[in-house]
Amino acid sequence: MRPIWQDPRFDALDTRITNWMARWGVFLLRVSLGIVFFWFGVLKFFPGLSPAQDLATRTIGVLSLGLIPPSLALIILAAWETLIGLGLISGVFMRLTLLLLFLQMLGTMTPIVLFPGEVFTIVPIAPTLEGQYIIKNLVLISAGLVIGATVRGGGMVADPILARLARRGRTEIPTGSRPS
Repeated sequence: MRPIWQDPRFDALDTRITNWMARWGVFLLRVSLGIVFFWFGVLKFFPGLSPAQDLATRTIGVLSLGLIPPSLALIILAAWETLIGLGLISGVFMRLTLLLLFLQMLGTMTPIVLFPGEVFTIVPIAPTLEGQYIIKNLVLISAGLVIGATVRGGGMVADPILARLARRGRTEIPTGSRPS
């Protein structure tokens, strides 16, 4: 008896699933990332609901050299994150949305440098809850990079031959191959 992955029915099902993921993955990533930004942004409009509120406002205070008071900083950050979320969910103004996302992510990483004692219990090994909140932003940054790679109309390719060609920088489709 041969292994299941060598069964033609398994291969056909695997191909269908992989093609579905390639077709819908970036869209779902964009919308889900948008929901996260929208949700976290809206929370900041209600003081005390966001676990990152205090660290975020102090960071903005330091970065603005004290020119932006904490109450205004929270409103600006809430609006900024909500706008990013709406842009990602709707898919409009993606270049501007991603620019705002990457600038915001740069700001969220700065407490690692500005407040390491609050971000780690043991620097740089054991993050606090706030530190974990910041470190997870690496995933959000990576998601933004994937989404950004598609703003000119590109997308995921499930066909392994076409994917290998793309990695090599070739654009022509070899005879006998077809896009999936």
